[in-house]
Amino acid sequence: MPKDPSRFRSPFRCPGTLPRRAFLRSGLAAATGLSLSNLLRATARAGSDGSGVTSDKAMIVLWLWGGASHMETFDLKPEAPLEYRGDFRPISTNVPGVEISEHLPLLAALADKLAIVRSLSHDSPGHVSSTHTLLSGYPGEPIESPPFQPKHPDLWSVTSHVLGERRSGLPAHVALPRIRYNGPAYLGGGLEPMIVSADPNADSFQVANLELNTVTRDRFSQRMELLSQFDHLRRGIDARGVMSSMDVFDQKAVAMLTGSAARDAFDLGREDPRTRDRYGRHTVGQQCLLARRLVEAGVRLVTVDFPCVPGQKAFSWDDHASVWNIFEQMKIRLPVLDQIVSALVRDIYDRGLQNDVMLVVMGEMSHTPRLSNHEGQPGREHWGRSMSVLLSGGGMLMGQVVGSTNSTGEEPQTRPLAPNDLLATWYKYLGIPVDLHVNDYAGRPTPVVPHGKPIDELV
Repeated sequence: MPKDPSRFRSPFRCPGTLPRRAFLRSGLAAATGLSLSNLLRATARAGSDGSGVTSDKAMIVLWLWGGASHMETFDLKPEAPLEYRGDFRPISTNVPGVEISEHLPLLAALADKLAIVRSLSHDSPGHVSSTHTLLSGYPGEPIESPPFQPKHPDLWSVTSHVLGERRSGLPAHVALPRIRYNGPAYLGGGLEPMIVSADPNADSFQVANLELNTVTRDRFSQRMELLSQFDHLRRGIDARGVMSSMDVFDQKAVAMLTGSAARDAFDLGREDPRTRDRYGRHTVGQQCLLARRLVEAGVRLVTVDFPCVPGQKAFSWDDHASVWNIFEQMKIRLPVLDQIVSALVRDIYDRGLQNDVMLVVMGEMSHTPRLSNHEGQPGREHWGRSMSVLLSGGGMLMGQVVGSTNSTGEEPQTRPLAPNDLLATWYKYLGIPVDLHVNDYAGRPTPVVPHGKPIDELV
């Protein structure tokens, strides 16, 4: 597709002077003002593995990029030596015997609707390698270098590949915005999410590519009719089927542009202002509200990258002693996490979505149980050997903690779990066979989960 389809929009240029393929492809792009490759490739190749799997399950992932320390969130160690336990104290939840951070009181009151995995462990050292390890099930490369793409497809690419869209007229995966360091690897192109980078908390919030923009609906209809007249010619000339995927793009783009499902799902103005207040009038709060609206409307996967919050120096959860004071920044960040996750959990259950929507809150790693110190400033360094994951809904057994770590939080003590166990749990929930194989670059059948099995306590 030409890099700038807008150059074909001029009414003074004769389409007949363009190459046939360029005209056919630019016709819809010019009419809609959107990039089909960015908007709809998430569903174009769905089901190409031939599995015939269908599912109505959805998933929201709130990604705490940088790696939230388990010692300040869901696995505090008040009896550990001072150099481990830090400044925060645990509080009781509404589940007897379960405690979490004092800065998460709203979640403490909802613990019966939560499951906390405390014994997840991996050996990947960096952000890129840890992301690949957790989301693909294969160990990430210890030496991280551009373009930081995984060698094996991630959870979201596999899910889009196997299941495709959940509701017609809606993308399979929406990213608010895109999570770093993931990709489809040998599953190939066409599985990327619809990326929404605009701030839903802004008064001017608008999702690009969902409107006809300057083209009237009458003119849009005329162009679609013209495209249909060329369709027979295209099929006759293109005997090898090189352009067959364009039909999928066109059909889904038209469905999205002429239907109301996507526009309605993204319209936060339809929400009660009190609900918007409950999520928080900040970027990540409104992103999470939007995530709930999207899965409720029929989007299968929504990923939210937790951004900076007002008053925060930190741009991530990567709380090294050399960059900022972990306790100062956590005191700003954790109340926001408490607010948005508790709002999401309440909505999932109040709206009866708890069997068909799973919420996951996690990052790619944790941070060292033993505190670091940089010129008097406390922090924690990279650590994947013990980390916590929060889950809610998904028809799973809630009100429990799975696994434990030792007295200093450094290693799993009971029920040690690997990323593959977590992936197997997610795939089983979504309805994707855990023993599914897909062809790699050489055409060899390769398991999407190389080892591990679903976590029995949850499923």
